[in-house]
Amino acid sequence: MNRYIRNQVNRAALRSLRKRGSHVPRFLLTKRASVREDLLKNPVIADAVQLHALEHGYTEEASWLKVQSYIDEIVPFFNILAYYRFGYTASKWLLNMFYKVSAEHLAPESVNKVPRDAIVVYLMNHRSNADYLLVGYVLTGKVAISYAVGEWARAFPLEYIFKSFGSYFIRRNYREPLYHTVLEQYVQLITKNGITQGIFPEGGLSRDGKLRPAKIGLLDYILGVARDETFRKRMYIVPVAINYDRVLEDRSLLRELASREGRARTPVITQMGEVGRYVWWNAARLVMRRWKRYGRATVNIGEPIPLSGWFEQQDRETGGLFNIERHERLERVQLLADEVMQKIGAIVPVTPVSLTCAAIQSLDAHFIPREKLLLRMTEMRDVLRSLNASVIRAEGAIADTLDLAMKMLRMRKMAFESRSGIAVSEANRSLISYYANSIAHLLGPFEAGIRERDALPADKFSF
Repeated sequence: MNRYIRNQVNRAALRSLRKRGSHVPRFLLTKRASVREDLLKNPVIADAVQLHALEHGYTEEASWLKVQSYIDEIVPFFNILAYYRFGYTASKWLLNMFYKVSAEHLAPESVNKVPRDAIVVYLMNHRSNADYLLVGYVLTGKVAISYAVGEWARAFPLEYIFKSFGSYFIRRNYREPLYHTVLEQYVQLITKNGITQGIFPEGGLSRDGKLRPAKIGLLDYILGVARDETFRKRMYIVPVAINYDRVLEDRSLLRELASREGRARTPVITQMGEVGRYVWWNAARLVMRRWKRYGRATVNIGEPIPLSGWFEQQDRETGGLFNIERHERLERVQLLADEVMQKIGAIVPVTPVSLTCAAIQSLDAHFIPREKLLLRMTEMRDVLRSLNASVIRAEGAIADTLDLAMKMLRMRKMAFESRSGIAVSEANRSLISYYANSIAHLLGPFEAGIRERDALPADKFSF
Protein backbone atom coordinates (compact mmCIF):
# COMPACT_ATOMS: atom_id res chain seq x y z
CA MET A 1 0.00 0.00 0.00
CA ASN A 2 2.78 2.45 0.93
CA ARG A 3 4.58 1.69 -2.35
CA TYR A 4 1.35 2.23 -4.32
CA ILE A 5 0.71 5.58 -2.65
CA ARG A 6 4.32 6.66 -3.19
CA ASN A 7 4.16 5.72 -6.89
CA GLN A 8 0.90 7.62 -7.36
CA VAL A 9 2.31 10.70 -5.68
CA ASN A 10 5.47 10.56 -7.81
CA ARG A 11 3.43 10.21 -10.99
CA ALA A 12 1.30 13.20 -10.05
CA ALA A 13 4.45 15.18 -9.33
CA LEU A 14 5.94 14.21 -12.71
CA ARG A 15 2.77 15.30 -14.51
CA SER A 16 2.92 18.71 -12.83
CA LEU A 17 6.60 19.05 -13.73
CA ARG A 18 5.92 18.30 -17.39
CA LYS A 19 3.24 20.99 -17.43
CA ARG A 20 5.82 23.49 -16.10
CA GLY A 21 8.38 22.39 -18.67
CA SER A 22 10.81 21.08 -16.07
CA HIS A 23 13.15 18.28 -17.11
CA VAL A 24 13.94 15.41 -14.77
CA PRO A 25 16.36 12.80 -16.17
CA ARG A 26 15.00 9.30 -15.77
CA PHE A 27 18.16 8.15 -14.00
CA LEU A 28 17.52 10.64 -11.21
CA LEU A 29 14.51 8.53 -10.24
CA THR A 30 16.55 5.32 -10.10
CA LYS A 31 16.38 3.63 -6.73
CA ARG A 32 19.44 4.04 -4.56
CA ALA A 33 19.80 0.27 -4.25
CA SER A 34 20.12 -0.05 -8.02
CA VAL A 35 22.84 2.60 -8.16
CA ARG A 36 24.62 0.86 -5.31
CA GLU A 37 24.44 -2.47 -7.18
CA ASP A 38 25.86 -0.89 -10.35
CA LEU A 39 28.83 0.46 -8.44
CA LEU A 40 29.50 -2.81 -6.65
CA LYS A 41 29.62 -4.54 -10.06
CA ASN A 42 31.95 -1.90 -11.51
CA PRO A 43 35.18 -3.58 -12.70
CA VAL A 44 37.26 -0.45 -12.06
CA ILE A 45 36.19 -0.49 -8.41
CA ALA A 46 36.86 -4.24 -8.22
CA ASP A 47 40.44 -3.66 -9.42
CA ALA A 48 40.85 -0.84 -6.88
CA VAL A 49 39.63 -3.17 -4.10
CA GLN A 50 42.26 -5.77 -4.97
CA LEU A 51 45.00 -3.15 -5.06
CA HIS A 52 43.85 -1.61 -1.76
CA ALA A 53 43.79 -5.02 -0.04
CA LEU A 54 47.25 -5.85 -1.36
CA GLU A 55 48.83 -2.52 -0.39
CA HIS A 56 47.33 -2.39 3.12
CA GLY A 57 47.33 -6.08 4.01
CA TYR A 58 43.53 -6.24 4.25
CA THR A 59 41.30 -9.04 3.08
CA GLU A 60 39.22 -8.24 0.00
CA GLU A 61 36.09 -8.63 2.12
CA ALA A 62 37.29 -5.84 4.42
CA SER A 63 38.07 -3.61 1.42
CA TRP A 64 34.62 -4.28 -0.05
CA LEU A 65 33.04 -3.28 3.26
CA LYS A 66 34.93 -0.01 2.99
CA VAL A 67 33.62 0.48 -0.54
CA GLN A 68 30.08 -0.12 0.68
CA SER A 69 30.49 2.52 3.39
CA TYR A 70 31.77 5.00 0.80
CA ILE A 71 28.83 4.26 -1.48
CA ASP A 72 26.34 4.76 1.36
CA GLU A 73 28.05 8.05 2.19
CA ILE A 74 28.14 9.40 -1.37
CA VAL A 75 25.01 8.21 -3.15
CA PRO A 76 21.84 10.32 -2.64
CA PHE A 77 18.16 9.38 -2.89
CA PHE A 78 16.41 11.97 -5.05
CA ASN A 79 12.83 12.73 -4.08
CA ILE A 80 10.66 14.69 -6.53
CA LEU A 81 8.35 16.10 -3.90
CA ALA A 82 11.25 17.06 -1.63
CA TYR A 83 13.02 18.90 -4.44
CA TYR A 84 10.17 20.54 -6.33
CA ARG A 85 7.65 21.11 -3.57
CA PHE A 86 9.40 21.35 -0.21
CA GLY A 87 12.78 22.51 -1.55
CA TYR A 88 11.40 25.11 -3.92
CA THR A 89 8.88 26.46 -1.42
CA ALA A 90 11.38 26.62 1.45
CA SER A 91 14.13 28.22 -0.64
CA LYS A 92 11.68 30.74 -2.11
CA TRP A 93 10.46 31.72 1.34
CA LEU A 94 13.91 31.92 2.93
CA LEU A 95 15.65 33.69 0.06
CA ASN A 96 12.91 36.27 -0.39
CA MET A 97 12.81 36.82 3.34
CA PHE A 98 16.50 37.76 3.42
CA TYR A 99 17.10 39.16 -0.07
CA LYS A 100 15.68 40.69 -3.19
CA VAL A 101 16.57 37.89 -5.60
CA SER A 102 17.47 38.62 -9.22
CA ALA A 103 18.76 36.34 -11.95
CA GLU A 104 19.72 36.89 -15.57
CA HIS A 105 20.59 34.66 -18.50
CA LEU A 106 23.27 36.68 -20.26
CA ALA A 107 22.92 34.73 -23.50
CA PRO A 108 19.31 33.47 -23.56
CA GLU A 109 19.40 32.68 -27.27
CA SER A 110 22.32 30.26 -26.79
CA VAL A 111 20.46 28.33 -24.07
CA ASN A 112 17.88 27.27 -26.63
CA LYS A 113 20.64 25.82 -28.82
CA VAL A 114 21.73 23.33 -26.16
CA PRO A 115 20.27 19.92 -27.11
CA ARG A 116 17.75 18.36 -24.77
CA ASP A 117 20.01 15.35 -24.15
CA ALA A 118 23.02 17.54 -23.29
CA ILE A 119 25.27 16.75 -20.34
CA VAL A 120 25.40 20.09 -18.54
CA VAL A 121 27.74 21.09 -15.73
CA TYR A 122 27.24 24.42 -13.97
CA LEU A 123 30.51 25.85 -12.63
CA MET A 124 29.96 28.56 -10.00
CA ASN A 125 31.90 30.88 -7.77
CA HIS A 126 31.30 30.15 -4.08
CA ARG A 127 30.28 33.12 -1.93
CA SER A 128 27.96 31.60 0.66
CA ASN A 129 26.39 28.33 1.73
CA ALA A 130 23.18 29.99 0.54
CA ASP A 131 24.53 29.50 -3.02
CA TYR A 132 23.02 26.00 -3.06
CA LEU A 133 19.57 27.39 -2.35
CA LEU A 134 19.96 30.42 -4.59
CA VAL A 135 21.05 28.67 -7.79
CA GLY A 136 18.70 25.75 -7.18
CA TYR A 137 15.80 28.19 -6.72
CA VAL A 138 16.69 30.17 -9.84
CA LEU A 139 16.89 27.03 -12.01
CA THR A 140 14.15 24.92 -10.42
CA GLY A 141 11.71 25.60 -13.26
CA LYS A 142 14.26 24.34 -15.80
CA VAL A 143 16.31 21.52 -14.33
CA ALA A 144 17.18 19.64 -11.16
CA ILE A 145 20.81 20.17 -10.14
CA SER A 146 22.84 17.53 -8.37
CA TYR A 147 25.40 19.37 -6.22
CA ALA A 148 28.73 18.16 -4.96
CA VAL A 149 28.46 19.03 -1.24
CA GLY A 150 31.29 19.15 1.28
CA GLU A 151 31.43 17.42 4.65
CA TRP A 152 30.08 20.49 6.47
CA ALA A 153 26.54 19.38 5.52
CA ARG A 154 26.91 15.84 6.87
CA ALA A 155 24.91 16.60 9.98
CA PHE A 156 21.26 15.87 10.75
CA PRO A 157 18.99 17.06 9.22
CA LEU A 158 21.14 18.69 6.50
CA GLU A 159 22.47 15.35 5.24
CA TYR A 160 18.99 13.95 4.72
CA ILE A 161 17.77 17.17 3.06
CA PHE A 162 20.68 17.43 0.63
CA LYS A 163 20.51 13.74 -0.31
CA SER A 164 16.76 13.95 -0.94
CA PHE A 165 17.56 16.85 -3.30
CA GLY A 166 19.91 14.57 -5.27
CA SER A 167 23.19 16.04 -3.97
CA TYR A 168 26.17 13.81 -3.32
CA PHE A 169 28.79 14.23 -0.61
CA ILE A 170 32.52 14.51 -1.11
CA ARG A 171 35.42 14.42 1.34
CA ARG A 172 37.75 17.30 0.64
CA ASN A 173 41.48 16.77 1.16
CA TYR A 174 40.97 13.03 1.62
CA ARG A 175 43.65 11.23 -0.38
CA GLU A 176 42.81 7.54 -0.17
CA PRO A 177 42.83 6.10 -3.73
CA LEU A 178 40.02 3.62 -3.05
CA TYR A 179 37.67 6.41 -1.96
CA HIS A 180 38.47 8.49 -5.02
CA THR A 181 37.91 5.52 -7.30
CA VAL A 182 34.42 5.04 -5.86
CA LEU A 183 33.70 8.78 -6.11
CA GLU A 184 35.00 8.98 -9.68
CA GLN A 185 32.93 6.02 -10.83
CA TYR A 186 29.79 7.44 -9.22
CA VAL A 187 30.35 10.88 -10.79
CA GLN A 188 30.92 9.30 -14.19
CA LEU A 189 27.85 7.08 -13.78
CA ILE A 190 25.52 10.04 -13.23
CA THR A 191 27.27 12.07 -15.93
CA LYS A 192 26.74 9.34 -18.53
CA ASN A 193 23.08 9.25 -17.53
CA GLY A 194 22.58 12.96 -18.17
CA ILE A 195 22.36 14.27 -14.60
CA THR A 196 22.92 18.03 -14.48
CA GLN A 197 25.61 18.81 -11.94
CA GLY A 198 26.57 21.93 -10.00
CA ILE A 199 30.21 22.34 -8.94
CA PHE A 200 32.04 25.06 -7.05
CA PRO A 201 35.52 24.76 -8.59
CA GLU A 202 37.09 27.00 -5.93
CA GLY A 203 36.71 24.06 -3.56
CA GLY A 204 35.28 26.16 -0.72
CA LEU A 205 33.98 29.56 0.29
CA SER A 206 36.01 32.66 -0.47
CA ARG A 207 37.44 33.90 2.83
CA ASP A 208 38.51 37.34 1.56
CA GLY A 209 35.89 37.98 -1.12
CA LYS A 210 38.24 37.32 -4.05
CA LEU A 211 37.79 34.56 -6.58
CA ARG A 212 39.95 31.59 -5.63
CA PRO A 213 41.97 29.41 -8.03
CA ALA A 214 40.08 26.51 -9.54
CA LYS A 215 40.50 22.95 -8.31
CA ILE A 216 39.95 20.33 -10.95
CA GLY A 217 39.33 16.96 -9.26
CA LEU A 218 35.60 16.66 -9.93
CA LEU A 219 35.84 18.34 -13.31
CA ASP A 220 38.46 15.81 -14.39
CA TYR A 221 36.19 12.97 -13.24
CA ILE A 222 33.33 14.37 -15.33
CA LEU A 223 35.48 14.92 -18.41
CA GLY A 224 36.61 11.31 -18.07
CA VAL A 225 33.35 10.06 -19.61
CA ALA A 226 34.64 11.49 -22.91
CA ARG A 227 36.88 8.44 -23.25
CA ASP A 228 33.72 7.24 -24.99
CA GLU A 229 33.51 9.66 -27.92
CA THR A 230 29.72 9.40 -28.10
CA PHE A 231 29.50 11.68 -25.04
CA ARG A 232 31.75 14.47 -26.32
CA LYS A 233 29.22 16.34 -28.44
CA ARG A 234 26.72 16.30 -25.56
CA MET A 235 28.95 17.95 -22.95
CA TYR A 236 28.53 21.62 -22.00
CA ILE A 237 29.88 23.82 -19.22
CA VAL A 238 27.80 26.78 -18.05
CA PRO A 239 29.61 29.52 -16.06
CA VAL A 240 27.53 30.98 -13.23
CA ALA A 241 28.45 34.05 -11.17
CA ILE A 242 26.92 34.86 -7.77
CA ASN A 243 27.11 37.93 -5.59
CA TYR A 244 25.32 39.35 -2.54
CA ASP A 245 24.86 42.66 -0.80
CA ARG A 246 25.38 40.64 2.35
CA VAL A 247 26.95 37.22 2.76
CA LEU A 248 25.49 35.71 5.92
CA GLU A 249 28.80 34.09 6.94
CA ASP A 250 31.05 37.06 6.12
CA ARG A 251 32.39 37.65 9.64
CA SER A 252 33.01 33.95 10.23
CA LEU A 253 34.92 33.73 6.96
CA LEU A 254 37.09 36.69 7.91
CA ARG A 255 37.80 35.08 11.28
CA GLU A 256 38.94 31.92 9.51
CA LEU A 257 41.19 34.00 7.30
CA ALA A 258 42.65 35.77 10.33
CA SER A 259 43.38 32.50 12.12
CA ARG A 260 45.06 31.07 9.01
CA GLU A 261 47.31 34.12 8.91
CA GLY A 262 48.37 33.51 12.49
CA ARG A 263 46.24 36.09 14.23
CA ALA A 264 44.44 35.32 17.48
CA ARG A 265 41.38 33.12 17.13
CA THR A 266 38.15 34.49 18.58
CA PRO A 267 37.04 32.29 21.50
CA VAL A 268 34.15 29.96 20.68
CA ILE A 269 32.08 31.26 23.58
CA THR A 270 32.44 34.80 22.21
CA GLN A 271 31.29 33.67 18.76
CA MET A 272 28.33 31.83 20.26
CA GLY A 273 27.38 34.94 22.22
CA GLU A 274 27.48 37.04 19.06
CA VAL A 275 25.36 34.52 17.17
CA GLY A 276 22.89 34.45 20.05
CA ARG A 277 22.60 38.24 20.04
CA TYR A 278 22.18 38.20 16.27
CA VAL A 279 19.35 35.62 16.43
CA TRP A 280 17.65 37.41 19.33
CA TRP A 281 17.88 40.80 17.66
CA ASN A 282 16.48 39.59 14.34
CA ALA A 283 13.73 37.59 16.03
CA ALA A 284 12.73 40.77 17.86
CA ARG A 285 12.71 42.67 14.57
CA LEU A 286 10.42 40.06 13.06
CA VAL A 287 8.01 40.21 16.00
CA MET A 288 8.00 44.02 15.94
CA ARG A 289 7.52 43.99 12.16
CA ARG A 290 10.72 45.92 11.62
CA TRP A 291 12.44 43.26 9.55
CA LYS A 292 14.57 44.53 6.69
CA ARG A 293 16.02 42.44 3.91
CA TYR A 294 19.75 42.26 3.28
CA GLY A 295 19.73 43.81 -0.17
CA ARG A 296 20.39 41.84 -3.34
CA ALA A 297 21.21 38.21 -4.00
CA THR A 298 22.09 37.99 -7.67
CA VAL A 299 22.88 35.23 -10.17
CA ASN A 300 24.22 35.66 -13.69
CA ILE A 301 24.12 32.62 -15.96
CA GLY A 302 26.65 32.80 -18.75
CA GLU A 303 26.76 31.36 -22.24
CA PRO A 304 27.00 27.55 -22.39
CA ILE A 305 30.43 26.34 -23.54
CA PRO A 306 30.35 23.23 -25.78
CA LEU A 307 33.27 20.94 -24.99
CA SER A 308 33.37 19.06 -28.29
CA GLY A 309 35.74 21.64 -29.82
CA TRP A 310 37.98 21.56 -26.75
CA PHE A 311 38.29 17.77 -26.93
CA GLU A 312 39.12 17.97 -30.64
CA GLN A 313 41.84 20.54 -29.95
CA GLN A 314 43.35 18.45 -27.16
CA ASP A 315 43.42 15.36 -29.35
CA ARG A 316 45.12 17.27 -32.18
CA GLU A 317 47.79 18.58 -29.83
CA THR A 318 48.40 15.37 -27.87
CA GLY A 319 47.44 12.58 -30.20
CA GLY A 320 44.71 11.61 -27.74
CA LEU A 321 43.88 13.42 -24.48
CA PHE A 322 43.36 10.18 -22.56
CA ASN A 323 46.45 8.53 -23.96
CA ILE A 324 48.94 10.96 -22.40
CA GLU A 325 50.29 10.83 -18.86
CA ARG A 326 47.81 11.78 -16.13
CA HIS A 327 49.79 14.82 -14.95
CA GLU A 328 49.87 16.16 -18.53
CA ARG A 329 46.12 15.69 -18.88
CA LEU A 330 45.50 17.43 -15.57
CA GLU A 331 47.57 20.42 -16.71
CA ARG A 332 45.25 20.78 -19.69
CA VAL A 333 42.14 20.37 -17.56
CA GLN A 334 43.54 23.06 -15.25
CA LEU A 335 43.85 25.47 -18.18
CA LEU A 336 40.22 24.78 -19.09
CA ALA A 337 39.10 25.37 -15.49
CA ASP A 338 41.11 28.59 -15.28
CA GLU A 339 39.51 29.80 -18.50
CA VAL A 340 36.03 29.11 -17.12
CA MET A 341 36.92 30.91 -13.87
CA GLN A 342 37.89 33.95 -15.94
CA LYS A 343 34.49 33.81 -17.62
CA ILE A 344 32.82 33.56 -14.21
CA GLY A 345 34.84 36.52 -12.96
CA ALA A 346 33.81 38.58 -15.99
CA ILE A 347 30.09 38.16 -15.26
CA VAL A 348 30.12 38.61 -11.45
CA PRO A 349 27.12 40.86 -10.66
CA VAL A 350 28.00 44.30 -9.27
CA THR A 351 25.63 44.99 -6.39
CA PRO A 352 25.13 48.39 -4.70
CA VAL A 353 27.10 47.31 -1.61
CA SER A 354 30.03 45.92 -3.60
CA LEU A 355 30.27 49.04 -5.78
CA THR A 356 30.09 51.37 -2.77
CA CYS A 357 32.67 49.37 -0.82
CA ALA A 358 35.02 49.33 -3.82
CA ALA A 359 34.74 53.12 -4.08
CA ILE A 360 35.42 53.54 -0.34
CA GLN A 361 38.47 51.26 -0.55
CA SER A 362 39.91 53.09 -3.54
CA LEU A 363 39.69 56.46 -1.77
CA ASP A 364 41.41 55.12 1.38
CA ALA A 365 40.15 57.67 3.88
CA HIS A 366 38.43 57.55 7.24
CA PHE A 367 35.97 60.25 6.16
CA ILE A 368 34.80 60.76 2.58
CA PRO A 369 32.71 63.73 1.38
CA ARG A 370 29.48 62.44 -0.18
CA GLU A 371 30.07 64.18 -3.51
CA LYS A 372 33.58 62.75 -3.75
CA LEU A 373 32.26 59.24 -3.11
CA LEU A 374 29.48 59.69 -5.68
CA LEU A 375 32.02 60.88 -8.24
CA ARG A 376 34.22 57.84 -7.66
CA MET A 377 31.21 55.49 -7.89
CA THR A 378 30.22 57.15 -11.17
CA GLU A 379 33.74 56.70 -12.55
CA MET A 380 33.73 53.06 -11.54
CA ARG A 381 30.32 52.46 -13.06
CA ASP A 382 31.56 53.97 -16.33
CA VAL A 383 34.50 51.54 -16.32
CA LEU A 384 32.13 48.65 -15.67
CA ARG A 385 29.85 49.73 -18.49
CA SER A 386 32.79 49.94 -20.89
CA LEU A 387 33.60 46.32 -20.01
CA ASN A 388 29.94 45.32 -20.44
CA ALA A 389 29.90 44.18 -16.82
CA SER A 390 26.61 43.33 -15.13
CA VAL A 391 25.72 46.22 -12.83
CA ILE A 392 22.57 46.23 -10.70
CA ARG A 393 20.65 49.49 -11.27
CA ALA A 394 23.09 50.43 -14.04
CA GLU A 395 20.75 53.04 -15.49
CA GLY A 396 19.55 54.56 -12.22
CA ALA A 397 20.92 57.59 -10.43
CA ILE A 398 24.22 56.83 -8.70
CA ALA A 399 22.92 58.62 -5.57
CA ASP A 400 20.12 56.05 -5.34
CA THR A 401 22.68 53.24 -5.51
CA LEU A 402 24.64 54.83 -2.66
CA ASP A 403 21.49 55.27 -0.58
CA LEU A 404 20.59 51.59 -1.02
CA ALA A 405 24.09 50.53 -0.03
CA MET A 406 24.18 52.82 3.01
CA LYS A 407 21.13 51.10 4.47
CA MET A 408 23.18 47.91 4.68
CA LEU A 409 26.42 49.63 5.72
CA ARG A 410 24.67 51.39 8.59
CA MET A 411 22.93 48.17 9.65
CA ARG A 412 26.29 46.37 9.70
CA LYS A 413 28.08 49.30 11.41
CA MET A 414 30.50 49.47 8.48
CA ALA A 415 29.95 53.15 7.68
CA PHE A 416 27.83 56.06 8.88
CA GLU A 417 26.49 59.06 7.00
CA SER A 418 26.27 62.68 8.06
CA ARG A 419 25.30 65.77 6.12
CA SER A 420 28.84 66.32 4.96
CA GLY A 421 29.93 62.79 4.12
CA ILE A 422 30.57 59.14 4.98
CA ALA A 423 32.52 58.04 8.05
CA VAL A 424 34.15 54.61 7.66
CA SER A 425 34.29 52.27 10.66
CA GLU A 426 37.88 51.09 10.95
CA ALA A 427 36.77 48.24 13.21
CA ASN A 428 34.79 46.88 10.26
CA ARG A 429 37.12 47.93 7.46
CA SER A 430 37.76 44.24 6.78
CA LEU A 431 34.11 43.82 5.79
CA ILE A 432 34.33 46.72 3.35
CA SER A 433 37.42 45.13 1.85
CA TYR A 434 35.64 41.78 1.62
CA TYR A 435 32.79 43.16 -0.48
CA ALA A 436 35.09 45.36 -2.58
CA ASN A 437 37.19 42.30 -3.43
CA SER A 438 34.23 40.60 -5.10
CA ILE A 439 34.37 43.07 -8.02
CA ALA A 440 37.87 44.60 -7.81
CA HIS A 441 39.07 42.50 -10.75
CA LEU A 442 36.48 44.25 -12.96
CA LEU A 443 37.57 47.79 -12.13
CA GLY A 444 40.62 48.23 -14.35
CA PRO A 445 42.48 51.41 -13.30
CA PHE A 446 40.95 51.31 -9.82
CA GLU A 447 41.94 47.74 -8.98
CA ALA A 448 45.47 48.58 -7.83
CA GLY A 449 44.21 51.15 -5.34
CA ILE A 450 41.66 48.73 -3.92
CA ARG A 451 44.31 46.03 -3.52
CA GLU A 452 46.74 48.42 -1.80
CA ARG A 453 44.15 49.24 0.86
CA ASP A 454 43.18 45.59 1.17
CA ALA A 455 44.86 44.87 4.50
CA LEU A 456 41.85 42.96 5.91
CA PRO A 457 42.36 43.67 9.62
CA ALA A 458 40.36 40.99 11.36
CA ASP A 459 40.90 41.63 15.04
CA LYS A 460 37.66 43.52 15.74
CA PHE A 461 34.16 42.38 14.92
CA SER A 462 30.68 43.36 15.96
CA PHE A 463 27.20 42.40 14.86
